[in-house]
Amino acid sequence: MHLSRALVIWCFSLAAVLSGSVVKAEDVHSYARLDQVSTPHLDLVLTVDFEARKLKGHATYTLQRHDDTNQIYLDSSELVIKRTEIRVNDQWLPTKFTLGDIHPSLGQELIVDIGSIADKVRIHYETTPTASGLQWLTPAQTAGKKHPFMFSQSQPIHARSWIPIQDSPALRLTYNATVTTPEGLLAVMSADNSLSEERSGEYHFAMPQPIPPYLIAIAAGDLAVKSISDNVAVFAEQYILDDAAWEFADTPAMIEATEAMYGPYRWDRYDLLILPPSFPFGGMENPRLSFITPTVVSGDRSLINLIAHELAHSWSGNLVTNASWRDLWINEGFTSYVENRIMESLFGKKRAQMELALGYQDLLANMERLEPQDTVLNIDLGTRHPDDVFSQVPYVKGQLFLVYLEEKFGRETFDKFLRKYFDDFAFQSISTAQFKTYLQRELLAKNPDAVSISKVNEWLHEPGLPADAPKPTSDAFAQVEKQMQRWLKGGQLQTEEWTTHEWLHFINNLPLDISAENMARLDREFNLTEIKNSEIAHAWLKLSIVKKYEPARERLRSYLLTIGRNKLVSPLYRELAKTPDNLKWAREVYEQAKPGYHPLTQTVNEALLYDKN
Repeated sequence: MHLSRALVIWCFSLAAVLSGSVVKAEDVHSYARLDQVSTPHLDLVLTVDFEARKLKGHATYTLQRHDDTNQIYLDSSELVIKRTEIRVNDQWLPTKFTLGDIHPSLGQELIVDIGSIADKVRIHYETTPTASGLQWLTPAQTAGKKHPFMFSQSQPIHARSWIPIQDSPALRLTYNATVTTPEGLLAVMSADNSLSEERSGEYHFAMPQPIPPYLIAIAAGDLAVKSISDNVAVFAEQYILDDAAWEFADTPAMIEATEAMYGPYRWDRYDLLILPPSFPFGGMENPRLSFITPTVVSGDRSLINLIAHELAHSWSGNLVTNASWRDLWINEGFTSYVENRIMESLFGKKRAQMELALGYQDLLANMERLEPQDTVLNIDLGTRHPDDVFSQVPYVKGQLFLVYLEEKFGRETFDKFLRKYFDDFAFQSISTAQFKTYLQRELLAKNPDAVSISKVNEWLHEPGLPADAPKPTSDAFAQVEKQMQRWLKGGQLQTEEWTTHEWLHFINNLPLDISAENMARLDREFNLTEIKNSEIAHAWLKLSIVKKYEPARERLRSYLLTIGRNKLVSPLYRELAKTPDNLKWAREVYEQAKPGYHPLTQTVNEALLYDKN
């Protein structure tokens, strides 16, 4: 890292700590009272106990008081609180704590007495085996079959299930950690991971840039590491390490492309952790160490837009963060936009436009299932669990809003606006109201005839899409559709030049009355039932359920048993649940698969399979 960039990072970090790193925003999903006392720094000491499926240790917070309160309010969920202490005049003294009633979404309020002059509070605790933010895998559930594996997923409000914390994205804090593991296992965190593969059993971490609590992450397992460049490496189980390093070789170029558009990368390193297949998401943008599903290691680099997405979060989400979960689009809409710009910069307009069009198709399908109020960008969640807002709406509708602004103001003007936005709000958490004020001042007022504030309000606060919203299409997809029509009449498909995106468009747009003979012909010609690309397999298996194409049934079973990524399995379970016979079969498969699914995957799919009238 260049000295000048280190100085920028240090200045931002110091400013955030001195300011308390707090946005005064209403966050109904946290018990924290950040306007009274906040916690700008965490020291975490944990032991990983695989036998008990628990983390054990203590969390120590530096206190920053904003009024004369004698208590601190934190979030917890299923934690066993052992005891609490405060530091007064460099001495640790015992103090009282109380736990509130259990809320089905929010967990429990943890209140600790901190007196009037304590500068730190320490909470001794352990997690429970059912912690929603942790998954524990037995050796048999890993590829190597010799060692267990554990990983966290803190977003949106699951950090409180493995750390007692002020679990609001309005808070920003730095942290240090010491993690002890069983012999032979490597621990990593969203921090400064060593590239040494020495398995000492005790690992030390520091995260000097202030981050929201949901970006604190941990994993431990039989991991190896391979460098891609001076500031990019891959951590993974040995079986997939070389393949992943090859698959993601373009990551350094992605960093350079994004820096050219939106300013310096402020997080030192950008490493990737390839998780077991049970990881419930495509990726998680934990700073310095993105958590990545192995389902994107396709062997042809066709799915690396996911890496572009997680990297883009280093600007939109990690650097400038949504202040509450009703503002999720500030994270995901901006990131989807930046992701697409990265892909266009590296791989051309054609590929970027295909990905934009596929996202638009997914959004339209998703919105058909959603209640109108859940298609609002600045969504009113109430106290529903924020997991409920993780639809295509904050991602793709948010992205289309920014595409709309780019079209209205011109790319050059809009890029200057975005770069200034990332600089002005670096290491801060902001609300939709703050963004709207900034947009009005920095873009709308300077170009008064381009976009009205009423149009901005329609995008942000009204359901559905505005009538003049962009409707992305792809010339490449138009050619696919022409080929499809010829093929349905008995012609041949010319697929030598097709990418994953063209295959997905082809399968997803086949007529639902396609004959059994044509299903068999397509499978015979392209072996789709056995295809290794997880995205194409997903589309084909979903169509096979609809068409009752029995030759794909055993692959469907093995797919559901070996993949835990929600995006890929829940649509299949949803389709299976539509008929009694398929529902019965799906429940049998699910019960086999359940032990290898993450708790979040279990929750989503049990709602599909068992919440039936």
